[in-house]
Amino acid sequence: LLHVSSQLTETFTIDAILQAVCDGIHNALGFESVSIDLPEPDTGRLSPRACYGWDVNDSAINSSMSMAELAPLLAPEFEIEGCFLLTSEEARSRVDRRHSGYRSTLNGRGPHAWNDHWLLVPLYDRSGEVIGLIWADDPIDRLLPSPARLQALRVFANQATTALDSASQFEEMRFLADHDPLTRLLNRRAFNKQLALETSRATRYGRPFALVLGDVDGFKELNDRLGHLAGDRALEAISRLLLEGRREADGVFRIGGDEFALILPEVGEEEARAVIERISVSIRESGQEPLKGIAVSFGLALYPDHGGDPERLFRAADLAMYGSKRPDRPGRLPFAS
Repeated sequence: LLHVSSQLTETFTIDAILQAVCDGIHNALGFESVSIDLPEPDTGRLSPRACYGWDVNDSAINSSMSMAELAPLLAPEFEIEGCFLLTSEEARSRVDRRHSGYRSTLNGRGPHAWNDHWLLVPLYDRSGEVIGLIWADDPIDRLLPSPARLQALRVFANQATTALDSASQFEEMRFLADHDPLTRLLNRRAFNKQLALETSRATRYGRPFALVLGDVDGFKELNDRLGHLAGDRALEAISRLLLEGRREADGVFRIGGDEFALILPEVGEEEARAVIERISVSIRESGQEPLKGIAVSFGLALYPDHGGDPERLFRAADLAMYGSKRPDRPGRLPFAS
């Protein structure tokens, strides 16, 4: 436990933490097969993230069990020292047949023998919600684990949870260094870096690119009228539309309160205007509640038309954006002069 604990403090990589815990459970407690499952972000279904003895891609352990399907296995009558130990019959009677295909390899004989049992150790977050699961199988001695052994397994699980929490906080902190916490778009710091990089690359290789700035019309009035929560929802909705249909090479940024930016490599004026038009139509016709009555003014600047200096390009796009707000320019797509 001390060895694994020291390993967990040396890394903030989630996969490395999970693998260290799997290896530690095998080495210290004698389980030949160990898996740690975490829910998939999109589906919420459990899938293996680290294994010992098993292949992480083995269909036998990829049950894709949901949290709701897991709950009957975590009944109080099966709990010992924070772990849940069920006979094969008890476990299989509580889950769908498609989750019960796996069989243990190291089974014994007698009343205290391991006989295809299910041993589960849930990982809990700070609020007590299950955020993952350790599966342990195939004990080398082929015996049911003692309470002391299960207690040690629970300690491994607690260490894993603490390390995962620290790693998640570290990853979030690292993510927020370059991303906006509300919209999850890249932030002003990342924008400045990317604009300088793209300008340098375009200058070196003689390739065009477009810079588009966008500003939400009447955003202050929206906040004053409906509250800041409504304003946040509008910004989130706009961000989603900006990301839709973008190319992998395109950069999408939130650079201020209600200001956005797009960096479109190897794009000329016609293509850039088409992007602006598509986004404007998407916002206008989205039908989403947060975007009702919302409009965004855009400004466009192109390399090399406006020089090879990032600040000059930004000023040109910024002037075009505010120029597009003039009442005598209804419906016109702005272009920096």
